[in-house]
Amino acid sequence: MAEQKSPDFSQIPNTAIKVITNPVGFYRDMPKGGGFLEPLVFAVAMALVAALIGIVLSVVGLGATGMMAAGVLMIIMVPIGVVVGSFIGAGILYLIWIVMGSKESYETAFRCIAYMTAISPITALVGVMPYLGTIISVAWGTFLLVAASTEVHKIKANTVYIVFGILGLLVLSYQLKAEYTIRTMQTTFGNMSNMTPEEAGEAAADFMRGIQQGQQR
Repeated sequence: MAEQKSPDFSQIPNTAIKVITNPVGFYRDMPKGGGFLEPLVFAVAMALVAALIGIVLSVVGLGATGMMAAGVLMIIMVPIGVVVGSFIGAGILYLIWIVMGSKESYETAFRCIAYMTAISPITALVGVMPYLGTIISVAWGTFLLVAASTEVHKIKANTVYIVFGILGLLVLSYQLKAEYTIRTMQTTFGNMSNMTPEEAGEAAADFMRGIQQGQQR
């Protein structure tokens, strides 16, 4: 039996650059096996870099409020979240790819999704742009799924475009709606510091009525 190569974690930066600059070529050459450790460590590393970028942006007033205060907690929770999320996400995509005709294993699906996290530091940066950042992030992620589907799983391009095009639009719609709600909440409650208690109560009531109306549509 051939001896299995040990993971080379020194290649993490080069791997990230290749995923970002040449995703089609990366997925065409990506090993379909080799264990879970290397892609998992890669995903955790990318998530930690993205989290650090978010903290720095918060310090300079561009990121989400409260990121700096939660910085230490994030450094602890991000690896846990990535580990759990990667395995669950890979399971979901594995089932989707199987239905679409893929013959690849769960491990291959996991490797596909783990290396997609290469874009997370950049999407953390573009995320400071209202709505446009969300559009870029979802579109880029969808493109990587398309590349992985055609190059790794050998699924017909037309099928891939239809399935992930629809899924991408659904995810984009949900995330834009969620971002609108969060930004509206931040604006409403941020302005309450300058209001009287009566004005603050009325503003909160108006905000909740708006949320309920949006859910009924």
